[in-house]
Amino acid sequence: MILVTGGAGFIGGNFVLDWLANPGAEGIVNVDKLTYAGNLATLDSLKKDARHVFVHGDIGDRELIAKLLKEYKPRAIVNFAAESHVDRSIHGPAEFIQTNIVGSFNLLECAREYWNGLEAGAKEQFRFHHVSTDEVYGSLSMTDPAFTETNPYEPNSPYSASKAASDHLVRAWFHTYGFPVVTTNCSNNYGPYHFPEKLIPLVILNALNNKPLPIYGDGQQIRDWLYVGDHCSAIREVLAKGKLGETYNIGGWNEKANIDVVKTICQILDELKPRSDSKSYAEQITFVKDRPGHDRRYAIDASKVERDLGWRPAETFDTGIRKTIQWYLDNPAWIEGVVSGSYRDWLQKQYNWNLKTVNLSNEYPHLW
Repeated sequence: MILVTGGAGFIGGNFVLDWLANPGAEGIVNVDKLTYAGNLATLDSLKKDARHVFVHGDIGDRELIAKLLKEYKPRAIVNFAAESHVDRSIHGPAEFIQTNIVGSFNLLECAREYWNGLEAGAKEQFRFHHVSTDEVYGSLSMTDPAFTETNPYEPNSPYSASKAASDHLVRAWFHTYGFPVVTTNCSNNYGPYHFPEKLIPLVILNALNNKPLPIYGDGQQIRDWLYVGDHCSAIREVLAKGKLGETYNIGGWNEKANIDVVKTICQILDELKPRSDSKSYAEQITFVKDRPGHDRRYAIDASKVERDLGWRPAETFDTGIRKTIQWYLDNPAWIEGVVSGSYRDWLQKQYNWNLKTVNLSNEYPHLW
């Protein structure tokens, strides 16, 4: 078995599905707190798969984590569990400190105690894979080279600061205790099962519901975009072959300005599902006040993971975004299930939209 934390969220859920798509794959113990972005409907296809054990729990619950480690004896832990939305961290940083820093500390300590008790062979094989973000490196100018693994940490939001802190804890546990860790810092992920507060799914769903497509500031913020399926394959490679104590940047080699991402989505929707009035979805683009401390540019240099482990993304942005849009068009039931009352509250708070103008469903009745 392996133990996955945060495996009902966007990236974690995709990883669990990707891992278990291989009939010969090891089983997964999947621990998720099921906060607003955790959705068991993502894992519906695994209901009858005995290799998947879902546990509703918190990585900060040391008694629970210790019990699971003792019972299932995983050979690895992959830690996706995190609060991850920058805007939410600005409005309420406490949850980010608790989950991303304190929770990571508790998970590390439980895992270290478990690792210390393993027999020599199992102890040598054990791995703790910490999944992090490129946002810990701060912001780049238009002419700066892309982030490498040696860039200094310069986080600019409560979210990125909390993830930077967790990265430092993981590094310290390796150097102080010899605990067998690897860390990956990824760029902006997109793809199926993405909670619709992030840019790409928000734009897709708002476009289809004839709502404004909100763009912060001038829309010229640049991000490197990584298809989530490629991210999952990179994690598998690093988990299998990564050097202990090392950090690997995982990127898609796809730098795009936010406004260009939105215009691309509009163009593909114009083709795949035209508006009834035959006008372009681009007419729904609306510029809103920029958020505080908004980093201008992120860019990942993923040369190290390609050079050392032979990994490179399979998708370009053009192929990945088309797959993503088609998935949302093909899966209206998942969308209705994931969009909740709390999300309506979030949209109203963030963009000051009237709740009655947002066509969304009720709280997650199917989760409980």
